[in-house]
Amino acid sequence: MALAAPALRRYLLLLAQEHLEFRLPEITSLLSLCGGQFSGEQEIRVNSPFWILNIPSEEMARGLMKRTVCAKSIFELWGHGKSAGELYASLKNYPTDKMLPYLQSDSTYKVHIHAFNKTLTQAQKIKKIDALEFLPFKGKVNLKNPEHIFWILEDYGMNPNNVPEEPIHLYFGRWIADGQRELIESYSVKKRHFIGNTSMDACLSFIMANHGRVKPNDIVYDPFVGTGGLLISSAHFGAYVCGTDIDYNTIHGLGKASRKNQKWRGPDENIRANLRQYGLEKYYLDALVADFSRPVWRKGMLFDAIITDPPYGIREAPRRMGSQKETVKSVERSTENHFFVSSSYHLSDIFFDLLKFGAEYLVMGGRLVYWLPIYRPEYTEEIIPRHPCLKLISNCEQLLSSHTSRRLITMEKVKEFKDQDENSYLLDGQYMPYRGHNSFRDKYFSGVTKRIAKEEKENQK
Repeated sequence: MALAAPALRRYLLLLAQEHLEFRLPEITSLLSLCGGQFSGEQEIRVNSPFWILNIPSEEMARGLMKRTVCAKSIFELWGHGKSAGELYASLKNYPTDKMLPYLQSDSTYKVHIHAFNKTLTQAQKIKKIDALEFLPFKGKVNLKNPEHIFWILEDYGMNPNNVPEEPIHLYFGRWIADGQRELIESYSVKKRHFIGNTSMDACLSFIMANHGRVKPNDIVYDPFVGTGGLLISSAHFGAYVCGTDIDYNTIHGLGKASRKNQKWRGPDENIRANLRQYGLEKYYLDALVADFSRPVWRKGMLFDAIITDPPYGIREAPRRMGSQKETVKSVERSTENHFFVSSSYHLSDIFFDLLKFGAEYLVMGGRLVYWLPIYRPEYTEEIIPRHPCLKLISNCEQLLSSHTSRRLITMEKVKEFKDQDENSYLLDGQYMPYRGHNSFRDKYFSGVTKRIAKEEKENQK
């Protein structure tokens, strides 16, 4: 006889109002990491800061909040409505037996009130709290250190220029946990020991690790590791991290510095020092000087996640090792005793090499998370690179300019790699359209040039 599934409980999620497209894939990925799944019956208004989720347990809700940087807080939802009357009616219908454990006479509590898109006076807040006197609170109010915290949350819509007199939706619930928003500040690139021209914003780094479902004891690889910013977020979640990069100077922390008012990198500016700064050195495996177009790894499924930001020619040029015939054309000096031959590495080749590598070296169920640059006037979903071993999980856009953006692509390995899969992308029609993005850099800077010319023309008027 099959066991009945645990009853789902309703929770209210309060989300941050940034990176809106990234929030749903992050929450979905983290729920699956915690052993749950995202129900199609969830009450989600994608741009709203308030989402109602059905989650099997409070333990799972807490697990979600230990990882998310897109959500601020989660609450056990006791009632909600489109008016105060509907909220009160909903609360009166909430099962008393679920309330009583948190309302006992020997307990302490306090009630907070939060209004989205409106500022309430203290008198208004007190009035709204007093209106809940019908709830069977038996404990004592403790504003400094209560055992239980309850919240009234009011939604006044998304338009700051047209704020309604009354909220469009009201919620009441018991606070469960806060998210990990403080990581954005504590891991800020501004405070980091070793940075480069393309060091990833801390918030986006943690979002990428969450999209990749990175967990303790995973092995995470970044093939374009740079200064190791993406390794830091994965290591924070307990994964062992490694990377490769073609740039000898970056791997060894040599050469010119990226910081303002600093000419050369210091003696201890390197990836290991970055992880040491955050107490994460024990998770650092190594970083190698290597050309990603010529993998150095033994055959087999080695990595639980591949999380990377490939170069796409704006701040860093995509490069790979050239042939000896190209020596005269382009010889670069890496250090006093290190030389290598450099040749261009087309964007289309980078991304299809990346998918082929992920298909071969990811474990089953492992995820590939990477940024794909897009020239928006020409964008269609058909130009997203595909591979038969990888399933597209999510595709989120971050604007770079009016005509360019980059999309965070998350893929999951769903099929074991076979030799015949190695060049399978050459057989379908998606490879040719994407070759047009080899000129992304030219298109990016053509837009910048046009904008400057337009501004100069307007200034002359």
